Amino acid sequence: MRETWRWFGPADPIRLAEVRQTGARGIVSALHHVPSGVAWTREDVAARKAEIEAAGLTWDVIESIPVAETIKTRTGPWRAHVAAWIDSLRAVAEADGPRVICYNFMPVLDWTRTDLRHVLPDGATAMRFDLVDFAVFDLDLLHRAGAEADYPDAVRQDAKRRLDTMDANAREALAANITAGLPGAMESWTLEDVRAKLADYAGCDAAALRDRLVAFLAEVVPVAEDLGLRLCCHPDDPPFPLLGLPRVMSTLEDYLAVLDAVPSPANGATLCTGSLGVRADFDPAAFVQALGERIHFVHLRNTVRDPGATGLRVGFQESAHLDGDTDMVVTIRALMAEEVRRRAEGRADAEIPMRPDHGHDMLDDLARKGQPGYPLIGRLRGLAELRGVMAAVGHAAS
Repeated sequence: MRETWRWFGPADPIRLAEVRQTGARGIVSALHHVPSGVAWTREDVAARKAEIEAAGLTWDVIESIPVAETIKTRTGPWRAHVAAWIDSLRAVAEADGPRVICYNFMPVLDWTRTDLRHVLPDGATAMRFDLVDFAVFDLDLLHRAGAEADYPDAVRQDAKRRLDTMDANAREALAANITAGLPGAMESWTLEDVRAKLADYAGCDAAALRDRLVAFLAEVVPVAEDLGLRLCCHPDDPPFPLLGLPRVMSTLEDYLAVLDAVPSPANGATLCTGSLGVRADFDPAAFVQALGERIHFVHLRNTVRDPGATGLRVGFQESAHLDGDTDMVVTIRALMAEEVRRRAEGRADAEIPMRPDHGHDMLDDLARKGQPGYPLIGRLRGLAELRGVMAAVGHAAS
């Protein structure tokens, strides 16, 4: 697999020269300064590409061109925002930018954590989703109507006790963590913003949201195919409904339904083992076997569910790359077998881009305080571990 590294542009405290020292060859980035719903320009794409190449790296994947909330709700200027998304695809192609574009279709909240710097026993920090803390946010800070039905009695009672121990600063910090916005984005939301956005989804169930995703893809995928681009949807993170909203890219069955609805080499999947692996029923080898030819991008990270966690909604935290609930060796073996199959077919995209997704803040990361989940040393450790697994699997196969 091709080793890549997510970089958040000039504002990222990790410099491209440091990325090059990790051994990664490619960059995963975006024009984070461009708001959702606004078209990228060929000049901006070309400038970012030149900046990356000047550092001796290549821009391999765009993550992401944001899908505006209006597109997901099909309200307001959603048609103009779809047109802007298509214009962005054309700008990427005209600038000879990356061929792979990762996006997601999560309503209101992107990836969601309740603690962005949870302290681990060894002093490192990790991102964490605490189900009780999220219930505190949903029930007592957001005051969402009907939220009680989403949590069993035990979680609601624990949330009441947790709330009683939190002062104003702790409550404010919890709300800020959950409404922090997209990774690398320049915006965040208030509780009132969240309430207003939830209202835009009134009456929207999973079937309706999936129909909206398929309708969006029916417009953008033919353009991407004509331009030689490959789109790949990132799974929901976490892979279960939040705030009463449906999530429709949480399982293999979800992916099969959406990709089969708009069949095209340009309509593919991002395999994120950390997101999908939160579910106890996730089988990475089965996912690769079913969707291998349509996996255009891979995020290799790991999570561990809370002890005793049961049901669909569970607490979890980011683990070391080889230590979580997903068997990373099995995953990498399946992906490398898919690459062998692609090479036999003569596919130009036989080498699948991967990146070590997330990581623990450790050592000098703790003082750097960069984008949560994207430390230098923590990801370097993960990349080294994954590189070792890939070397071992490749040696065994040969």
